[in-house]
Amino acid sequence: MTATSHTPTATALLSTLLKHAVIDAKGQSIGEIGDAIITLRGHDYPLVTGLVAKVGSATLFVPMSRVVAIDADRVELRSAKLDLRPFARRDGEVLLRADVLGHRLIDVDRALLVRAHDVQLTQTDDGWIASGLDVHKRPWLHIGPRHERHPLRDWRSFEALIGHGPSVLVRSPFGKLRRLKPAQIADLIEEASREEQEELLAQVHSDPELEADVFEELDEDQQSQLLRSRSSEQVAEVLARMRADDAADALMDLPQERRLPVLDLMPDPQRSKVRTLLGYNTATAGGLMGVDYLAAPQHSTIDQVLDTLRKATTQQPEALTTIYSLDSDGRLTGAIGLVQALQLDPNTALRDAVDSDPVRVAPEDDLVEVTRRMADYNLLTLPVVDDSDHILGVITVDDALEAAIPDDWQRREPRHHAAGGTYPADPPTTSDQADAPLPPP
Repeated sequence: MTATSHTPTATALLSTLLKHAVIDAKGQSIGEIGDAIITLRGHDYPLVTGLVAKVGSATLFVPMSRVVAIDADRVELRSAKLDLRPFARRDGEVLLRADVLGHRLIDVDRALLVRAHDVQLTQTDDGWIASGLDVHKRPWLHIGPRHERHPLRDWRSFEALIGHGPSVLVRSPFGKLRRLKPAQIADLIEEASREEQEELLAQVHSDPELEADVFEELDEDQQSQLLRSRSSEQVAEVLARMRADDAADALMDLPQERRLPVLDLMPDPQRSKVRTLLGYNTATAGGLMGVDYLAAPQHSTIDQVLDTLRKATTQQPEALTTIYSLDSDGRLTGAIGLVQALQLDPNTALRDAVDSDPVRVAPEDDLVEVTRRMADYNLLTLPVVDDSDHILGVITVDDALEAAIPDDWQRREPRHHAAGGTYPADPPTTSDQADAPLPPP
């Protein structure tokens, strides 16, 4: 969706607007501004539909159609008439002071949770809009213009976490979060408050596949806590879409009395895979392996194997980087990397292309042995075989690394995954940028 183009004619900051007097057509001060009301419009900038005015002890609604101008120190109205009915929020309306100012938002560009300290309003050819945000905390001792050290940021770079239920219906549901990777969303959930977590998870829940990917990326303690708060049916739905090895680990983190009921609710194929993996110690090759892999009879051609690969859309991609060949009894006879296979004549027989003595491990081998062999032989996947050389599963390099890295090492640096690289918390800017208006493109 393409956002509407706007031509800016004036700007105002919410923090300044909240100090403004409300002036009627006769030039009389009748109250002061208490808040600004916006309507969210998906990918476009929110439209300011009205102001909340404090008139004596009453709180009244002032539609923007009655506002003549917003000046440096006042809001001027077209007439002296006001609707004297007490202000009541309508479904879909968001109050900038109550719902945004001081609340946390998702900085989608940087995959961070930030707090809104000010909102920029811009007058355009189709009305006033919320165009920018200040997400930089004001120093305790501050002299000079508020924004002199940093620029305001474009409103569309953020996804609001607004605790007002009815406004959820008119927000861009899940739209901006789609720009983030599952690991980035998982990081946000881990840093969020309980209320923020609930809203993030509610948005992610609209895409079950992504929801499963996000749960796979969560810290074990956080994952366990969130799954424990769900019903057995809800847990089974998530685990059914996760990788079998991750689902098995998550299941074991549940209280013992919940494991079997959740397992029984899972679809047959996934339940069978998880049951198999539960039989191995988590600190061994059997506990590290997944049950997705690509194997074919050794008499198959490369073209036939690649056709099988194209159809393996439900399997873990990381586990399909190596092709394994099997004899007529299903025993492992060779391995070849996917890139090497793609470089061969499609009619080449698999048995003529593979390494006939592939590296493998037994299910009881420990993590040290697994990582040593993967490192020594530069392997992306490592097959786990039984005593008869039948493949039980494969270990992928990402799972081996995750198991090998100590937990305290994983937390040495903030886990922020910016799409375009690492961003500083407060990017350096020149002072002349500070109060530059943010005309929407």
